[in-house]
Amino acid sequence: MRESTLRAEVWVPHPPEAIFPFFSDPRNLQAITPPWLRFEVLTPLQEMKQRTMIDYRLRVHGFWFNWSSEITMWEPPIRFIDEQRRGPYRLWIHEHVFEPCRQGTLCKDFVRYAAPGGWLVERLFVRRDVERIFAFRQQKLQEMFGG
Repeated sequence: MRESTLRAEVWVPHPPEAIFPFFSDPRNLQAITPPWLRFEVLTPLQEMKQRTMIDYRLRVHGFWFNWSSEITMWEPPIRFIDEQRRGPYRLWIHEHVFEPCRQGTLCKDFVRYAAPGGWLVERLFVRRDVERIFAFRQQKLQEMFGG
């Protein structure tokens, strides 16, 4: 299985303690996910912590997918990791890091993923989609939190 990686970051003028609670509520993920994915959280509201399971539904290139993620690392307000347990990828591990920086926070995303269908599918479709999703996310975070 060939893995790919993505790194993205955005600075916001608020400390990690002010930003982290937004990410602690899975419902807020919908606000920073592009509308073309029709992203929907299916899991009833619950406290986020290590081992929390969250179920989503989204549409990718016209196909609906159910996605289950597990929170495998939970270190508020510094970082957390979610890992796909079921979904469209063969592997998806997403680390969210909130680093104090210049009287604000550098919100960093580190993603390791493996596309279904291998390197060709990753090159033709998946990489571009993942980059677009994270560019949208960065823009929304700047709009919401100033930046």
